[in-house]
Amino acid sequence: MLQGSDISCSVTFSPRPHSFGPLQPRHVLHLALVTETFPPEINGVAMTLGHVAEGLTTRGHRVDVHRPRQRDESGTTASPQGYTETRHPSLPIPGYTFLRFGLPVRGRLLRTWRAERPDLVHIATEGPLGYAALLAANKLGILVSSSFHTNFHEDSAHYGFSWLTRPVLGYLRHFHNRTRITLSPSPDLNASLTADGFNDVRLLSRGVNTHVFSPAHRSESLRESWSVGPDDLAVVHVSRLASEKNYALLFRCLNSLRARDSRARFIVVSDGPSRVKLSRRYPWATFTGFLDRADLARHYASADLFLYPSLTETFGNVVLEAMASGLPVAAFDYAAARYLEHDVNGTLVPFGQTDLFHDAAVDFAFDLLRRKRIRQAAHLTAETLPWNAVIDSLERDLLSVTTL
Repeated sequence: MLQGSDISCSVTFSPRPHSFGPLQPRHVLHLALVTETFPPEINGVAMTLGHVAEGLTTRGHRVDVHRPRQRDESGTTASPQGYTETRHPSLPIPGYTFLRFGLPVRGRLLRTWRAERPDLVHIATEGPLGYAALLAANKLGILVSSSFHTNFHEDSAHYGFSWLTRPVLGYLRHFHNRTRITLSPSPDLNASLTADGFNDVRLLSRGVNTHVFSPAHRSESLRESWSVGPDDLAVVHVSRLASEKNYALLFRCLNSLRARDSRARFIVVSDGPSRVKLSRRYPWATFTGFLDRADLARHYASADLFLYPSLTETFGNVVLEAMASGLPVAAFDYAAARYLEHDVNGTLVPFGQTDLFHDAAVDFAFDLLRRKRIRQAAHLTAETLPWNAVIDSLERDLLSVTTL
């Protein structure tokens, strides 16, 4: 889960300074990190939690990851980054055959944590595995923290289940209020969750790796494979292909760009339940499916514009990845896009103003000088958002829970 000062932005994030290295913890924390999604799965939550596990391990903490088992995987293993992974029984998520959810293995977790008790259990997802971890930790009297990554209650309406919005919100509130703190990725979401009755909500923002995502990965050979010349327009979009991502607006914009410039090319990266329908309806767009990180970085850096019309993000890591790649971004003014400053390092549109988004995107696409100026500014902004600073803040919050 935007990442133009409206053209008037009411609230902005303050840029974070570069980290001066990891903090010296008061003690080494033994953390059990429980999540329904984790690398090698490819999505924003998995990527974030991979950084969390690696960053805390680098700071000397012991991290045990509990996640669903992917096909052909074994049980427990040590990762090259130093944390351990315990992989639990799982089933595929309907509509997302490439993702799996964990089963409610409360008994397994009780046995594991009785044998070796962690200082803290951090639960990142609220599914069956996460709830089993909550019950097991509560029974054993182990401290629990949590993080909020997906607006499941708001997404219900996009699947024809508006009547579930309040019950789902009630479940999420019940879940998170049984933990000591809840971490969310933006001040806006913190305020919204607090207004909805969530207790002790704190900020766990996001960073970006500017070595992985960089303008240096621009590839003329990749552009040639798209049939894009040096001066032609290539528009990329990266996101889970699902109904809540506002694809009607995205393709309205792309149709307008295509009508104005027949040489323009459109590349949609990732996968999801809407891919088949979208690829049939818009055969002139390139749908790549999932890409590994290196290939994804090449796609960002080789494009000329990133359009992100989603209105349902909790954050939107792809906005920061695009900025780090020197890619001009047009997005609605919320979540990760609050790192954009209109007409300085991107194009911001007031939240929900779809007609204005369309017009701004078309104008941005055909203003070559403006796009060139914004490329450099976007990358420079991304360089102020290192993951080290995010992990430093997370470490402080997790250690504070153990001393409450």
